[in-house]
Amino acid sequence: MLIETETTPNPATMKFLPGRAVMTAGTRDFATPEEAEASPLADALFGLGDVTGVFFGRDFISVTAAPGVDWPGLKPDVLGILLDHFSADMPLFRPGSAAGIAVPPEAAEFAENPEDADIVAQIRELIDTRVRPAVANDGGDIIYRGFDQGKVYLQMQGACSGCPSSTATLKHGIEQLLKYYVPEVTEVRAV
Repeated sequence: MLIETETTPNPATMKFLPGRAVMTAGTRDFATPEEAEASPLADALFGLGDVTGVFFGRDFISVTAAPGVDWPGLKPDVLGILLDHFSADMPLFRPGSAAGIAVPPEAAEFAENPEDADIVAQIRELIDTRVRPAVANDGGDIIYRGFDQGKVYLQMQGACSGCPSSTATLKHGIEQLLKYYVPEVTEVRAV
């Protein structure tokens, strides 16, 4: 089995492509070892000690290294865990754990006005068709969290979370796109 690797715009994160589906639906972001307990694979990666984030995409895994960690030293260990996992056809999640997109508690902060339903539908469509595929190419994902009085709230995940260029992507890329197609959008904010 060959697992390809790609660098991402975030120098702390590397993207691993096992050549098969990782998630059949949705994505999953693990930001702590406690969250990773739901997945034997994520748990093993955090067990290396130098990993601070794991993200499962449709056909990739993004791994974020702790500050100061040298990727040439960590990469063989990550590849070994991934090879063992996929070669043995191990389950991605432990029985009884929640798979798919984990919704953090802050997502409930944005109660949307029912009168904005058409605007929200346009925003979601643009994010799903134009933004998410581009962000996935960089080893991450972007999740819609809400719309309130012209402001769109998005959550960056995977390689995009904490990436030095994520603010520029959010403000100059995503915000401009949404403002162009949905004039009611005045600002995009990260949560």
